[in-house]
Amino acid sequence: MHKASSHRAGGRRNRLSARAERRDDTRMLCDTRIAQPYAPLSEVNVGEIHQAALQILETVGVAKATPRVLQAALAHGCWQDETGRLRFPPAVVETCLQKAAKSFTVHGRDPALDFEARNGLVNFATGGAAVTMLDRLTRTYRPSTLADLHDLACVADDLKNIQWFARPVVATDVADNFELDVNTIYACAAGTDKHIATSFSAGDHVRQCLPMLDVLAGGDFRKRPFCTVHATTIVSPLNFAEDSLDVACAAIDIGMPIHAQTGPQAGATAPAALAGTLVQTCAEGLASLCVINMLAPGHPTVMGNWAFTSDLRTGAFSGGGGEAALLGAASGQMSAFYGIPGGMGAGMSDSKLPDNQAGYEKALTMTLAALSGGGFVYESAGMLASLLGCSIEALIIDDEMLSSLRRVARGIEVTPESLSIDVIQEAVLGAGHYLGADQTLRLMETEFTYPILADRTPPDDWQEAGSLDIWDRASLQAETLLSKRGAPKIGAQTDKLIRDSYNILLPRETPS
Repeated sequence: MHKASSHRAGGRRNRLSARAERRDDTRMLCDTRIAQPYAPLSEVNVGEIHQAALQILETVGVAKATPRVLQAALAHGCWQDETGRLRFPPAVVETCLQKAAKSFTVHGRDPALDFEARNGLVNFATGGAAVTMLDRLTRTYRPSTLADLHDLACVADDLKNIQWFARPVVATDVADNFELDVNTIYACAAGTDKHIATSFSAGDHVRQCLPMLDVLAGGDFRKRPFCTVHATTIVSPLNFAEDSLDVACAAIDIGMPIHAQTGPQAGATAPAALAGTLVQTCAEGLASLCVINMLAPGHPTVMGNWAFTSDLRTGAFSGGGGEAALLGAASGQMSAFYGIPGGMGAGMSDSKLPDNQAGYEKALTMTLAALSGGGFVYESAGMLASLLGCSIEALIIDDEMLSSLRRVARGIEVTPESLSIDVIQEAVLGAGHYLGADQTLRLMETEFTYPILADRTPPDDWQEAGSLDIWDRASLQAETLLSKRGAPKIGAQTDKLIRDSYNILLPRETPS
């Protein structure tokens, strides 16, 4: 019995090895269409939330508009009340929605990694601003560094389900804000030539980084804007964020796409009623979208109408649980209603480890958000500890989870052929099983997904192989990915041009 078990394991290992090699045929999966969107809100509910958001924008408005934004808004029909709050008439909002980009190309530095942003497609992105890293060697938390950011980018470059690499961690070892902004872009671009995204401390920093962005783009960033700015343009409840608004305006000036985020937190900076949180989230997202399209109609923008939750026992942010899953999906449903590429936050587990808690919280929140049809799902891989921590192993584990999620999103194809009447008749009257059927062999790589990290072996084989858990296996894969880095993503001449103009703190990357 033991020998037979070992023989089966060897065959399985060979099949897994072959599948792992086939995974390298492409570095990214795109255009996973949602077969059947998940809708936590009825069509009537969607309309009610939209109308309530319009009412809030007209009767409450948004405070602290910057001079440039105020001038543009007043010129487009908004008005300012006696307290200085900027009011948005419904007709102005609807006009801006008509002008907004309904789809656009998201560029990688490698054109083969371009993809389309629009509703009805699910796109997965990293993200976050964690200040700690779950160390791969000590398995303890420590401050995150620029080298960590580069390692995460290198690993994400090899993960098929991550389409957009937004910096998951802050380089806490870089003190100067401008140097932080510069080196964050460099570390991301040095690790991957997929689309990248980051935040900036000030609008002037965006403009000062344009020469570097031009060089990385091969001459003209505007032609292939491979980097998006994540700008939290509104601080809840309903206050423009001056610095981030200036960053968004600067992004418009240089042709950089914008992920305009808000982050109301139910029970803390938004109503405890989840419907009320959605109303405020939509109002804040619409205000940001209006401002951008007043300044630059059709500018590529992701409407990041994130809705967060609190643990009301403490008031602390909570990224896992049913409430977070519902709000993420409902935010995506509202973005789909507006017809704008939307960005939902999910996968923000409260667990400190890539364990069972992280697994169920991520699967729950990610699945519902992805199936909403809103567009982008951010924080989709690697994040732990309520966004305070990040882990390379979690990044790798979550990428595998996303392959199953993509399969769920595709749904079940029902055709005369897939109904399989002839196949059933042939198996029942013949071999009595389907293992060798032509249909089985034809569909085994398209109808099914096969995990590399998740273990499906019998207990005896698992014990014989070392009794590794998924964290152990992800750690081994991380070592493999980091050790097999190929040629630097930034060529030597480009690298020199950048280093001659900016204080790049990351050592020049060399092939392993």
